[in-house]
Amino acid sequence: MPNDDGPEKEPPAEEAAKLERFKQRLELEKRIAERMKLIRHKILVASGKGGVGKTTAAVNLALALVQAGDSVALLDADIHGPGVPLMLGMADVKPIGGKGGINPTAYDEKLVVMSMAFLVAGEADAVIWRGPLKMAMIDNFLADINWGERDWLVVDTPPGTGDEILSLAQRIKDADGLIMVTTPQVAAVASARKSLTFAVKTKMPVLGVIENMGPFPCPACGHKIELFGGGGGERVAADFGARFLGAVPFDPDVVPESDRGQPVMVARPESATARAWREIAVKVREAVAGSAKETQK
Repeated sequence: MPNDDGPEKEPPAEEAAKLERFKQRLELEKRIAERMKLIRHKILVASGKGGVGKTTAAVNLALALVQAGDSVALLDADIHGPGVPLMLGMADVKPIGGKGGINPTAYDEKLVVMSMAFLVAGEADAVIWRGPLKMAMIDNFLADINWGERDWLVVDTPPGTGDEILSLAQRIKDADGLIMVTTPQVAAVASARKSLTFAVKTKMPVLGVIENMGPFPCPACGHKIELFGGGGGERVAADFGARFLGAVPFDPDVVPESDRGQPVMVARPESATARAWREIAVKVREAVAGSAKETQK
């Protein structure tokens, strides 16, 4: 017989469990907000596909900001393929507990780092997790790491538009925006368009587009050779009304240096490639300042 007393109520145990989950979510959001308010600027470095140098961009941008005098927290949010520690020569480092959370590992006085790579037993260990576990780890990175007072949080996100970057976009409510990294190839630019559409749909400000592996200066004559075509990053930025932050030249020494834990900003700070990253860091500062002005209007 139908119940004439109105809609059935949930059993007390289920209602209590739902209330407890709601309280836990509020507490988590509060902890994240408290951590994030100590950091002046938060940016996500993203790409539509792998292999375009997104982690290279995140690491060298963070180092360029440090060399300009800022304090930076670098979060490697790629759960399955973390590459930041290897690139910084920190593959064997482990974080330690601190007051009220876990301390990020220090690269130097101005740069601290956190990565899933610090939490697994060895570099060959695979993290075989579904979405909910990955999202929970992102929450832990934001809520339970003692980032402290910093000028910047630079987040190296996994490629594409999956769970991790969606969680980051939802959790870091006051993020300054997203930086898209692409290469000139048609496939990379097409993937970048999809990720930029993701940013628009999630209302994440787009700070700009970086074209990596751009023109290669011939060692003999200096003539710039477009190995992978050219202008793709600039075109996709224009299509989305975003800033073009610059093109980084193709540099055959970047990969072996990074594999040795010596990113170009450290290995060859006076090189054309390092100068390109410093120029991009200046434009990122300008983009963040411009975004803040738009928000205040």
